[in-house]
Amino acid sequence: MSGDTLEFDQIYQENKGAMYDGRLRISKQGIVFKNNKTGKVDNLSGTDLNLTHWFRVARGYELKVGLKSGAVFKYDGFKESDFDKLSDFINKNYKMRLEEKELSVKGWNWGTAKFKGPLLSFDIDNMSAFEIPLGNVSHCATSKNEVALEFHQNDDADVSLMEMRFYVPPNQDNPDVDPVQAFHDNVMDKADIIQATGDAICIFKELQCLTPRGRYDVRIYPTFLHLHGKTFDYKLPYTTVLRLFLLPHKDQRQMFFVVSLDPPIKQGQTRYHFLILQFSKEEDMTLELSLSEEDCADKFEGKLQKEMSGPVYEIVSRVMKSMVNRKITVPGSFKGNSGTSAVSCSHKAGAGFLYPLERGFIYVHKPPIHLRFDEISCVNFARGVASNRTFDFEIETKSGTTYTFSSIEKEEYGKLFDFTTNKKLRVKNRGKNLKDSVNYDEDMMGSDDEGQHDAYMERVKAEAAEGISDDDESSDDEEEDADFNPDGSGSDLAEEYDSNASISSSDEDEEDEEKKERRKKKLEKAKSKPAKRRRTSDGGKKRKKRQKKDPNAPKKAMTAFMLWLNATRSDLRKENPDASIGEIGKIAGEKWREMGPSDKEEWEQKAKEDKERYKAAMEEYQARKEEEGSSEGEESDQAEKKTKKSKSSRPKPSPTKSPSKAGAGANYKSKEYITSDSDSDDSDSDSDSEKEKKPKKKGKKAKKKSEDEEEEPIASTPPESEESAGDDDDDDDEDD
Repeated sequence: MSGDTLEFDQIYQENKGAMYDGRLRISKQGIVFKNNKTGKVDNLSGTDLNLTHWFRVARGYELKVGLKSGAVFKYDGFKESDFDKLSDFINKNYKMRLEEKELSVKGWNWGTAKFKGPLLSFDIDNMSAFEIPLGNVSHCATSKNEVALEFHQNDDADVSLMEMRFYVPPNQDNPDVDPVQAFHDNVMDKADIIQATGDAICIFKELQCLTPRGRYDVRIYPTFLHLHGKTFDYKLPYTTVLRLFLLPHKDQRQMFFVVSLDPPIKQGQTRYHFLILQFSKEEDMTLELSLSEEDCADKFEGKLQKEMSGPVYEIVSRVMKSMVNRKITVPGSFKGNSGTSAVSCSHKAGAGFLYPLERGFIYVHKPPIHLRFDEISCVNFARGVASNRTFDFEIETKSGTTYTFSSIEKEEYGKLFDFTTNKKLRVKNRGKNLKDSVNYDEDMMGSDDEGQHDAYMERVKAEAAEGISDDDESSDDEEEDADFNPDGSGSDLAEEYDSNASISSSDEDEEDEEKKERRKKKLEKAKSKPAKRRRTSDGGKKRKKRQKKDPNAPKKAMTAFMLWLNATRSDLRKENPDASIGEIGKIAGEKWREMGPSDKEEWEQKAKEDKERYKAAMEEYQARKEEEGSSEGEESDQAEKKTKKSKSSRPKPSPTKSPSKAGAGANYKSKEYITSDSDSDDSDSDSDSEKEKKPKKKGKKAKKKSEDEEEEPIASTPPESEESAGDDDDDDDEDD
């Protein structure tokens, strides 16, 4: 706050029962108030000021400013200490006195009604009890001795005043004058009541309207706009128009004309904050206004002619600009990948176009969204959910609302990122903290255009230009993760796992050549043999099991950068409290690169000492491991000898008769029965002496039989082997 200007934050302005906060700036040129919600700016020239009053109200103190034209503006939210500053400033620059006024707080419901320009003041003992802006009156009705006022409703107001009735006593001094009718006439003279009297200035037939949807006849009147459709009619006062936009369609064959409204169009419970008309560039028309050439020159200062011809969208936009007396916003210097000002995207379930403007973003359509730079907290570029060829553009406002525009083509990233960087909007997922970002709240009327370089953006733009897409079919062996190396020199692998971290450039070249040869061999093998993928039960790729780390192994040596990062991590978090872990790493890497050799010398020396420590500890660990390995080897040899002895001490089966092959004798037995002793040749003696085990079925435990039960083994002899079996019996008899 300098001597030439006074600035106040959190100042409130009442509008139809709702209080809107904003910023107030008072300078030598005049008073400027900017509404934080709508972005609407009230610019009051210092030469037009007529009065300034100071009131004590419920929300602190109020400044009332009156203009020579009769318009009145009230601003609440001042402190008692602000009176001296305002009084001195107004007296010095405007040559006016800031008068202190008091309000009547008696609570009486009878008094005097005075019409003061656009205000109806109810006074008690020459002190104002309350004031009613007549512009808020929507209807006025009279009865015998009463006047009833109905008011416009505001959706933003928690509590709304619906109706107020005044009892007007008869005038005994002048019985010829009806006081009720006089009261009614004074109200209707200043009330915001739309009356379609007279002929329309011009009519546009059957215009295609996207919001609200349908075709409407648009009638232009001096104070309002009339939309006449087959089902609904809407009357829009020009005072409700905030902004006008003229946007080209991406196909370059159509145009959008967008009218921002506050308060919006109401249709039941539906609210239309934007009126969107769609035109074809090829449609032409000739329009004749119901005004004379003199009226066109006097009222519109030559902006309109009695007869105009050209494309329909140009005629409509020209007439609306003259009637509303507001500038038309068109796209600025932004050009997307297709060479147009529109970016194809989707919001929620609807597809539309996002237009980056010089002072904000607008999305058309369904629902139409307009976001000004001064209400944007940050933007975010996120990976697309459905496909890797698209990305999402998220805009987060200062109120906490996030708007996500999805399915944007990857080729649009570079252009859109350049635009946000040039406008110095804060990028949420960017590693670098934009300390020099523009605060659009401070500049109530302008903006800056400067850009910054980002390596990530350059890489993505290069990928988009070359049409590189991610290959999901690549195997785990061919993928290698690169470690973060802010210094950009040396081998990360050597620093982390080798005792000697200093490797010459020639060694690095040799290693690179070896890696290339290995990759070529793998590729040749993959081409010659089709790769068979082994998948786990859940359908994913089978990963290699990692070897468990030895908890007794010495801690690996740390690089100079990691030692420095561990020492400065807490300071970096304090400087960047909102940054994530990844952002902290990027910020640290940039700071490390900016450090000089003298600053890094201390940490490189510590890293060298840590490597020597790791080398000595590793040698000791290897020696200890070898000793433990030799002792374990001796123990394993002894265990093997014991097992061999136990095997040799077991009783071996008698070699008197070798087991016959399948189908080669009467002694053949099926696999279902396993005997413990097979020394005897006699089948009867075998059946008496052997104890049979029952066969086990898969998945079930076999039941045990009692020892008294005896099972006779079933000898299965194939029919074709009976003769050979008989020959074997004869041979046995001869031996006996």
